[in-house]
Amino acid sequence: MGEVHRLLSPEPAFGLQAAGRLMLQVFPSWVQDLALLVESVEPVRPAGAAADWQPGATVRLPFSKRICADGASVCSQALMALADTAMVIACSAAWNGYRPMSTIDQTTHFLRPVNYDIIADARVVRIGRNTSFGRVMLLAAHDKRPVGMVASAYSLL
Repeated sequence: MGEVHRLLSPEPAFGLQAAGRLMLQVFPSWVQDLALLVESVEPVRPAGAAADWQPGATVRLPFSKRICADGASVCSQALMALADTAMVIACSAAWNGYRPMSTIDQTTHFLRPVNYDIIADARVVRIGRNTSFGRVMLLAAHDKRPVGMVASAYSLL
């Protein structure tokens, strides 16, 4: 009976628990040292979503003096790691599970210095069998003003 129930039940969508395991099992320790927090994962279109909805994830980078290049502003390397990590989670949401991938392009535009928590809103623009493309808006957590924008591409390994 358990087998029949399993066959009739839809596969669980990639969610916060799976994203948390991914953070611990896939990403290197220096990324884990950033103390990133996965705040949401959207593998399926929520009810009432806009027509241009895309699967994605939001990830928070807590502010810390350790990630500041000049003692005041978060360094560009930390922001790029945040964006890249958020896109891997967004792609995993779109695939309903992690698949090994490699970043093949990341174009980042830094809009203003930031010295507080940052939210990465990562969205999958297009996903295929071998490549995926995404966009990430980096937002100040306290007022949601943009601090950066990122376009990225990934190749499946």
